[in-house]
Amino acid sequence: MSPTNILAIFVIFCSAISFAFASDPDTLQDLCVALPSSGVKVNGFECKAEANVTEADFFFAGLAKPGVINNTLGSVVTAANVEKIPGLNTLGVSFSRIDYKAGGLNPPHTHPRATEIVFVLDGQLDVGFITTANKLISKSIKKGEIFVFPKGLVHYQKNSGDKPASVLSAFNSQLPGTFSVAAALFSSTPTVPDNVLAQAFQIDTKEVDNIKAKLAPKKG
Repeated sequence: MSPTNILAIFVIFCSAISFAFASDPDTLQDLCVALPSSGVKVNGFECKAEANVTEADFFFAGLAKPGVINNTLGSVVTAANVEKIPGLNTLGVSFSRIDYKAGGLNPPHTHPRATEIVFVLDGQLDVGFITTANKLISKSIKKGEIFVFPKGLVHYQKNSGDKPASVLSAFNSQLPGTFSVAAALFSSTPTVPDNVLAQAFQIDTKEVDNIKAKLAPKKG
């Protein structure tokens, strides 16, 4: 095999590896504690001066207790991402806690920048994700068990028990982002035109308006 062909195969192989392991960019220094007040973002936040870095930049106690659930879905997500822990900037990881009332739902959503893995702290959940071939991969999971949601795919979790439940979620991104399917389609600003939603879901515009009213942000 000629040196040219060997080089071409090597380049293709390296490219395949880079795509397979793609997540947040690798760090080029020990740390880059986020400085959101600068207003500068280059695929992450600007770094705080290292002389001003403290242990507080790497600490967060917000996941120790269940979150307060005050919505009709019956679930709440408490995020521990770079917005809460500045020291996560450029490190490519984050965490969340999700708490559910009995029957509570974390509705269909995606994380455009991360794969998610959940560990059940308490209770039992029905979980699932949908592939781009419209195949539902689902399972019932309970305390001590783990389930993985691939990056970018629509997924959900529902408390299938009669008691509260909770999970810890880990992500391979400092800021995974959350795209809630229903909220994005029916409560965006400006709103998606009624006739578009009516045709997409094969319902009439009155039903679209009813859904929009139910999903509209609650005032004060």
